[in-house]
Amino acid sequence: MFDFDLIVVGAGPGGYEAALHAAKLGLKTAVVERREVGGTCLNRGCIPTKALLHASGVYQEAKDGAGLGVIAQDLSYDLSAMFAYKQQVVEKLRAGVEGLFKSAKITLLRGTGTLTAPHTICVAGENEGTYTAQNILLATGSVPARPPIPGLDLPGVMTSDELLNGEGEDFSSLVIIGGGVIGMEFATFYNDLGVQVTVVEGLDRLLPNMDRELGQNLGMIMKKRGVQIFTGAMVKNLEATDVGLQVNFEARGQLQSVTGEKVLCAIGRSPYTVGLFGEGVQVEMDRRRIRANEKFETSLPGVYAIGDVSSPVQLAHVATAQGICAVNEMAGKANGMDLSLVPGCVYVRPEIAAVGLTEAEAKDRNIPVKTAKALMSSNGRTVILNGDRGFMKLVAHAETRKLLGAQLMCTNASDMISQLSEAIAGGLTPAELLRAMRPHPTFEEALTGALEELAAKLDK
Repeated sequence: MFDFDLIVVGAGPGGYEAALHAAKLGLKTAVVERREVGGTCLNRGCIPTKALLHASGVYQEAKDGAGLGVIAQDLSYDLSAMFAYKQQVVEKLRAGVEGLFKSAKITLLRGTGTLTAPHTICVAGENEGTYTAQNILLATGSVPARPPIPGLDLPGVMTSDELLNGEGEDFSSLVIIGGGVIGMEFATFYNDLGVQVTVVEGLDRLLPNMDRELGQNLGMIMKKRGVQIFTGAMVKNLEATDVGLQVNFEARGQLQSVTGEKVLCAIGRSPYTVGLFGEGVQVEMDRRRIRANEKFETSLPGVYAIGDVSSPVQLAHVATAQGICAVNEMAGKANGMDLSLVPGCVYVRPEIAAVGLTEAEAKDRNIPVKTAKALMSSNGRTVILNGDRGFMKLVAHAETRKLLGAQLMCTNASDMISQLSEAIAGGLTPAELLRAMRPHPTFEEALTGALEELAAKLDK
């Protein structure tokens, strides 16, 4: 006889959503969490970062208000108040998760969970003890990566976790190692506040995992705002100097260096498995990730893994979707979600959102495609907001005409990408998407222009 039907180790967006779904299905469920519920996303990632970006965006809009007839005199910002606002948002949402646990009668076990046998978790901490379950779901997430670069352990070098901790610290200059999503969101925040920001990215463009045009366009916008950007730049080492932290790198065969008061290491994240497995307990690994099959089963019977600890795509909504699907597998229920369609969002300004195939990816797979693009410069809402350069780009199969991908760079892109995800999942064509009327003036009406152009190309 087991104590629970399901024990989830980790209360991040994958773990807590899986637990809530399990409870809805009538499974007696417990969640083990060593820190705050909500995991990295809620406490040290997505939510606090977006809260800070909202605050800095309001400040930036006030600074730019003169052209609209809005004059803000003696304008300033209080970084500690911004961080306090960020913390209020986090605590409100965290309390909401705990409230949902109570309503669903989910047992929250506070402490570090260790898998000591296929159906057994030992908890060290406030709720110390040994607990058993028919199924165990590992959802321990990830932590910021710190590659073995000499000097990366110097005082003043931070990860995103450390930067978001505390009450906020003012500084005049910041070097960000990594031009991916995390790096560029923090670059936007600190640039809004007038900090001299430098970004050093090892690959040939910003946002290297997204469509090339998105990263190139973002680079031009950020440079126009005063951000210094180096791409194709491999960091060799860091050293402390009298004027700050010096980052030495090689770019285009030449050794170069930049100096900042602080350095943010935003190179990526690593799966977190410290203390997860007890003595004699082993699961198959894929390098640092736990290996799980298409049903999220590990090599141990009754043990599943989802989210950053096992998935090559480290996104909160991926973890959530996987957690729900894993619970359905345990309960013998069908899964209707297409997990291959993963929307990605970057909360820079303007926002970036993408889903499905890019033109380059289609070419690599020998898929014949047609593409079309609508520039936001002619969009009424964008002109009203004096928005930066942006576009909507669509990719469709040249023969079946079905939509295969979308890349948006415009205000509120993150709120529009789901309709295109649904269109791709449903196998819709541009002509079919043109049946819907889009209101004026909105950002999304630019989509009509891109769809019309794409439909015309497919007719040729």
